Amino acid sequence: MVSLGTLVLPIVLSAVLVFVLSSLIHMVLGYHASDYNRLPDEDALRAAIRRANPAPRQYVFPYASGGADMKSPEFQQKMAEGPVGVLTIRPSGFSFMGKALGVWFGYALVVSAMVAYLASATLPRGTDYLKVFQVVGTTTWLAYAFGQVPASIWMGKPWSITVKEVFDGLLYGLGTAGIFGWLWPR
Repeated sequence: MVSLGTLVLPIVLSAVLVFVLSSLIHMVLGYHASDYNRLPDEDALRAAIRRANPAPRQYVFPYASGGADMKSPEFQQKMAEGPVGVLTIRPSGFSFMGKALGVWFGYALVVSAMVAYLASATLPRGTDYLKVFQVVGTTTWLAYAFGQVPASIWMGKPWSITVKEVFDGLLYGLGTAGIFGWLWPR
């Protein structure tokens, strides 16, 4: 068994690599640019939401509080008329990006630490590079990528976006696997 203490360097380096890779993916490669689109008459919609003053959280519309509501003729008509959607309201202001980047890096550290834990419990000291790469890469890909799929299944998130996010997760998994394979205790 390998102690987690011996994996601090690969944990931190892989989190940094994921952070840098995600920055390059979103700011340089730009293949996520089409993930979001402008709503028709955005200003009128923003004004209506501002008037309603919803708290920052996730909403679904039309809303039903349970199975009985879903069966009501009024709800059925709203579903048929549309629109049907999920809306996330964030707090207003510009402070979002810095905090989000910090939390994203923290998340990358947690993922790397959990992957390290699993690898340390299953792979002995001296495991060859390809075996470490296989275990760490698969685990990391699962951690970053496949949690995105339920949003397409249940919330209507476009599959084209989910496929790109799964691909991003594959890149993060490959990078993390390379670092752990390279720095695995001998």
